[in-house]
Amino acid sequence: MSFGPISVCIPTYRRPLMLSQLLDDLAAQTLAPSQIVVVDNDVAGSARAVVEAHRGAFEARGVALDYAVQPEKNISLTRNMTVALARGDWLAMIDDDERAPAQWLALLAAAARDHGADGVQAPVVPDIPASAPAWVRRGRFYEWPRFRTGEEVPRNALRTGNFFIAADWLRRQAQVFNPAYGLTGGEDGDMLMRLVGQGARLIWCDEAHVTEPVPESRMRTRWILKRALRGGQDFAIHFEAGRLGNRRPAIMRRVVFYARAVTQMTVAGVLALVSWPLGRHHAVHWLGRAYANYGKLSVLWGGHYQEYA
Repeated sequence: MSFGPISVCIPTYRRPLMLSQLLDDLAAQTLAPSQIVVVDNDVAGSARAVVEAHRGAFEARGVALDYAVQPEKNISLTRNMTVALARGDWLAMIDDDERAPAQWLALLAAAARDHGADGVQAPVVPDIPASAPAWVRRGRFYEWPRFRTGEEVPRNALRTGNFFIAADWLRRQAQVFNPAYGLTGGEDGDMLMRLVGQGARLIWCDEAHVTEPVPESRMRTRWILKRALRGGQDFAIHFEAGRLGNRRPAIMRRVVFYARAVTQMTVAGVLALVSWPLGRHHAVHWLGRAYANYGKLSVLWGGHYQEYA
């Protein structure tokens, strides 16, 4: 497999310091991209100064640095603009609060080449500060499943926080990220599951990790439970749309799905109560499972938490 130019796509929203650190990381990549696209979802253009401050360093390496503002508050539209502005044959997607080691892009490209993949997903490793409460550090609330390098990623684990994709797969889509997910999140899983349904082969590369700091605002039970609720809602929405398989579920499969959610919610709620004496991290874990299953059920009456509203 030969590689043409690579574009790095970064949606951003009011994180100038983190964006600056990420751009520093990208300037130090052993495999330099041909283009970096930053699309700012802040109508005031708060990331413009950061981008301009880094322009000279990238120009010295022959890397184009493109910046645009997408004024409507909608993560899907912002991601769509990064794709529309990208000129590379391959697109690397990374979030503005992540840090990329120097070998990041080279490892993603090598995995795509070595495994003949259409796309490569890699870990986002949470960076929890030493000052975090003990229950947060013990709870592993921010970790995502990891797989063997070269293994195809299960549909319900797909996300774009650290992703490498052949641009042709996106350019043939009438709509890449669905704007209906613009305030709720879940747009990345929806898009990638659609690609799998069309035949894309998306594999894992465990070596090409990035890190993501966990801010104090996320080290709270309230945030953890809301994220679990949204995760359950996303899962049920994808289930109903047939994204987890290749067709929409039949009525009996839907009955079993929601009956199981009721049972799992009840059991998880009981375990949250009885596990509290064993440690807050145990109780919050099971309470999160209860919220996730309640999230599945809430889709039946139109529930979809707008995390980014």
